[in-house]
Amino acid sequence: MAMKAIDLRRGLAVEYKDSIWVCVSNTKIAKGKGRSYQGIQLRNIMTGQLIEERFRTESAFEPVHVDRKKMEYLYSDGNSHVVMDPDSYEQINIPAEQVGDMAVYLTENIPLEITFIEGKAIGVELPNFVELLVEDTPPQVKGATATNQLKDATLAGGAKVRIPPFIENGELIKVDTRTGEYLGRA
Repeated sequence: MAMKAIDLRRGLAVEYKDSIWVCVSNTKIAKGKGRSYQGIQLRNIMTGQLIEERFRTESAFEPVHVDRKKMEYLYSDGNSHVVMDPDSYEQINIPAEQVGDMAVYLTENIPLEITFIEGKAIGVELPNFVELLVEDTPPQVKGATATNQLKDATLAGGAKVRIPPFIENGELIKVDTRTGEYLGRA
């Protein structure tokens, strides 16, 4: 059953140009009087080639069957991340470029959802929310009572987040991995 371009989501695999491609991003672009279209970034699972093309919203793609497996992050090793199947204790290496900028949210034993096609890991999904330790942030300014004043903080793993002034170094906070925003104390 064909899938429309507008329904293509991040991490879904499709057949395109006689290869299997994974959707990296899908943006709807509407131009005044003209027809709207989809700006879709696709990554070839065999070569790693990244392309960005425009498709009509009704363009059809043939979906490819993928396997999804819950795994746990263990550690990073140079240019790869090591994850483990909690049931079989099998460990596999995931190339760092598959996690990309999201690597700043990786903490030991965090649950991940790994997508496989024909036994090859092609995608990594982090949980929507993670708890991270505040490693570096300036102290609260005494007497600063204005609301909605935020300060910069560096978290464990290197993530940079804007946090309220009452949060101090060493505190555990909850962060949204999709937006990189502070959600509250853990």
